[in-house]
This record gives sequence, structure tokens and C-alpha cells, in this order.
Amino acid sequence: MPVEFKDYYDVLGVARNASDEEIKKAFRSLARKYHPDVAKDKASAENRFKEINEANEVLSDPDKRRKYDELGANWNQPEWQSAQQAGGFRRRAEEGSEFHFDGTGFSDFFEQFFGSRGRPSSGFGRTPEYGTGSEPFAQHGQDIEGDILVTLDEILHGSMRTIRLERTDPRTGQSTIQTLRVKIPPGVREAQLIRLASKGQEGIGGGTPGNLYLRVKLAQHPDFRVRDVDLYYDLELAPWEAMLGATVHIPSLDGKLSLKIPAGTVADRQLRLRGKGLPTGDGTRGNLYAVVSIQVPSHVTSEERALWEQLAQKSTFNPRKTS
Repeated sequence: MPVEFKDYYDVLGVARNASDEEIKKAFRSLARKYHPDVAKDKASAENRFKEINEANEVLSDPDKRRKYDELGANWNQPEWQSAQQAGGFRRRAEEGSEFHFDGTGFSDFFEQFFGSRGRPSSGFGRTPEYGTGSEPFAQHGQDIEGDILVTLDEILHGSMRTIRLERTDPRTGQSTIQTLRVKIPPGVREAQLIRLASKGQEGIGGGTPGNLYLRVKLAQHPDFRVRDVDLYYDLELAPWEAMLGATVHIPSLDGKLSLKIPAGTVADRQLRLRGKGLPTGDGTRGNLYAVVSIQVPSHVTSEERALWEQLAQKSTFNPRKTS
């Protein structure tokens, strides 16, 4: 099935030789505007964010970016398509229908070259069903696996998603479309499989259908990094805030929070907000950690410079002192 090439560099608005830091900054800037958890107009922002997340998913991963750069203008050449299929990027179930998903948060291009859509699920092979004889006469249908994009807000509260599943019979070329409701349970984890029973490949000889497994992929957030059930937020402080202490406001999945900065806070210190992370599965939640970095102004007025010089003359602090 022909797919549309995605120019991920264009999506993020960066050059093809952009550094990892430039890609990170571009994603964060766009995600703060279009991410479903923070966008004011969620409906109009949703499709745009899917493109942004997908581009970042590829370009922020060294292996995927290398593969994408190698793909280049040859992405639709027959020899490349054959090589990709031989390497495991096949979207058609073995000896069965070709599957296409819509509403999972990933494009056909991503799924064909970087995702798991339409692949037979590893670990979920066919199970023969035996009759009275010694040979199986019915065979359980192939299980199919795909990816589904899930936001942190969905992990916190759960959600119901609607996806479309299109099956194409390779013998007749006829397609059928089925609308499926997918329950995203609170506390779902990265790479967790959500099972939709009997929505995979049809069985053979009267065998039962296989299952559809959707593998959870977390939508990257502009503000938070995820480690298990904990969230990490990069908190930038001015030198005087770190030295004298301050009260600042930081984002959380529950809205803005006030955080007291102790006097003498140093860079890389992690300030913990208990119970503001992701669900743990036992009714509690992980923590939110504000990771401190100290930022200095890039430009100062002559008056400010004079004050800094005065402080330098009066202060006895020496950060390089070893004893």
C-alpha cells in the first residue's frame, strides 16, 4: 500500500544537520503550543501534535534518525521496500489480510518503517485447535500488533479511544473497515500491550480469530520526563533565587503548583513533590521532581554589572576551593 513520505525535519522546522539540542528545543517549543495536555484548543491541535511527536520520536533516537537519513529520497524505491519487508517491517499478517489503523496517533509512514503496525505479535503465535483425529483441522488466527500513542493525562485519568481498523484481502483486494473502542486504563505503562480480543487475523478452517495488541507509546511531554511512575521537570533558577530562596510556580498534571526553594539550593538538586506523578496501580501516585539548574543572564545593564562587580569584590566564596 503506497504511503506518503514524511519530512520530519520540516515538521520540526530544523535543518537536516541539526544537533540533538536543536531538535530537543524545536520539539519543546512546538509541543508547548500543540500538546493535547496543554493546548487551549485541543481538537485543532491534536493532529499537529501527532506529527510533531512522530518527528521527534524518530529524530531524537540515534538509530531511527540514522535509518531515516539513509532512507532519504529512496524511501519509495522497490528495492528499498523489499529490503525493509525482509528486515521485519512487513505490515501484512502471514498468509492473511493487510491491516491499516487510523486513530492510534502514528502515520502509515512511521508504522511501515519504524513502528509495529501489522506485524505478527512476538510471543503470540497461532495455536492449533484439534478435533478427534491426530491432525489439527482448525487453526487460530494470527495475532496482530500495532502502536498507540498515549498522553500523560490519559495515563493519569484513563480514557476511551476510537480507532479504525481496515483489513484488505490480498486475494480480492477488497477492504472492510471496522470502528473499535479502545479503553486506556489509568496507570498504563510504556510498551504495555492492550488486548482487543478476536480483532486480529481470521482463523483458518473454522479456527478462532487472533487478537489485536496495541503497544503503548508515551507521547513525549514538553515539560516532563517519565521514569516509571515519577515525573521530572527541569527547573531553571536565577542565581539570587537559588542563593536567597524563593517561591516559584511550576506545571504539573494537576495544574500549577507552588514550590518553595530553600536558600542555598545548588544545581542538580531534586526537589520532590510527593504524589504528583503517575498512578502506581495501588491507588497511590509517584512523585514529581523539580531538577534545579542555575541560569545566568546573557545581558546585563551597566547598573547590574556594577552590582555583580561589587558582589565579586565583597564575597569570600570560591567554588574551586578544595579544602
